Amino acid sequence: MHADDRSPRPGFATRAIHASADHRPDDPYGALTPPVHMTSTFVFDRVADGAARFAGDQPGHVYSRISNPTVDLLERRVASLEGGEAALATASGMGAITSLLWTLLSPGDEVLADEALYGCTFAFLHRGLARFGVRIRHVDFSDPGRVAEAIGPATRMVYFETPANPTMRLVDIAAVAAVAHAHGAAVVVDNTYASPVLTRPLERGADYVVHSATKYLGGHGDLVAGLVVGPEDGIHRVRMEGLKDLTGAVMAPLTAHLVLRGLKTLELRMERHCRSAASIAAWLDRQPGVARVHYPGLATFPQHALAVRQMADFGGMIAFELNGGLEAGARFMDALVLVKRAVSLGDAESLIQHPASMTHSTMTPVERAQHGIADGLIRLSVGLETVDDLVADLERGLARVRIRAA
Repeated sequence: MHADDRSPRPGFATRAIHASADHRPDDPYGALTPPVHMTSTFVFDRVADGAARFAGDQPGHVYSRISNPTVDLLERRVASLEGGEAALATASGMGAITSLLWTLLSPGDEVLADEALYGCTFAFLHRGLARFGVRIRHVDFSDPGRVAEAIGPATRMVYFETPANPTMRLVDIAAVAAVAHAHGAAVVVDNTYASPVLTRPLERGADYVVHSATKYLGGHGDLVAGLVVGPEDGIHRVRMEGLKDLTGAVMAPLTAHLVLRGLKTLELRMERHCRSAASIAAWLDRQPGVARVHYPGLATFPQHALAVRQMADFGGMIAFELNGGLEAGARFMDALVLVKRAVSLGDAESLIQHPASMTHSTMTPVERAQHGIADGLIRLSVGLETVDDLVADLERGLARVRIRAA
């Protein structure tokens, strides 16, 4: 055994910066930052080399729809951060979800999904998979007992987010995974809201983790990307079937470079996101014009005990409702100056949006009501600005609502 083999595993921040450095693309100039390999194809020295690579007998790249040196480094690094064997990078978060689910599911299979899901995920399940013979059923995953009651012999996958978009509801990963595995079903968790800094679902029994790397992993609002993390054999299958043949949702090397850059500050950024969000959530909870605040860090949050047990911190996302519903929410949002009205989340800039008319508009009003998304719900992604400035801006919005009400 080499001396390095006995060394303790490096910390999260160290791995976010250095993991798989021995696999990074070669640079003859010794550049600190790995080069970006902007190439569609790769040259073989001999015909035999090309044949060996296509057969899998020789390591190396053949075509960037399958693999690329820059993208490969990102995949290895994110797999390390999530505690998985392998990862697959895609062109978007939905590219990650669709590549995975198209690979693992067949007509006649059933997906048991939580009631609270990102709007485009919901649309893909019902307007994509369901059209090709995959049955979709929803149940409240916040109660593992309901999952146990609903799961059946046709269930091949259970799918959920924690915290859920946009309601902030949590799912006990270990409890649901135990139920699913007892019935032979795969467990897929969307970890976008938490990031691997706060929650690592694979360590709690999940089989696959998906990310919209557009959000916290990238962190700067300048890219669109996705990732799947899971077992090596499974990820290889998703790469060769779901990505290569079915979706073609391939990440560009420059995008991989940008996500690698984002990973270097991920832990630091998450600390600030969490600290500011906790402060703002507590402040919102004290305001007379706010009907309710959904934030796992509040002691009044129904699943606060689970958040303490399952999350390293409580995240940078807040959902809340104002007295006066949608009309009051629109006045509030239109009065904001520092906080920007925009979809997405996890950026340095604070972003606010109205799920019913924006991210979850693909759902009908009845579907939103069934899934706990009130028409007046507001989603706030707390950024990295000075927290006092954010509070002052939010107070400006509440003041506008109070003036109108008077």
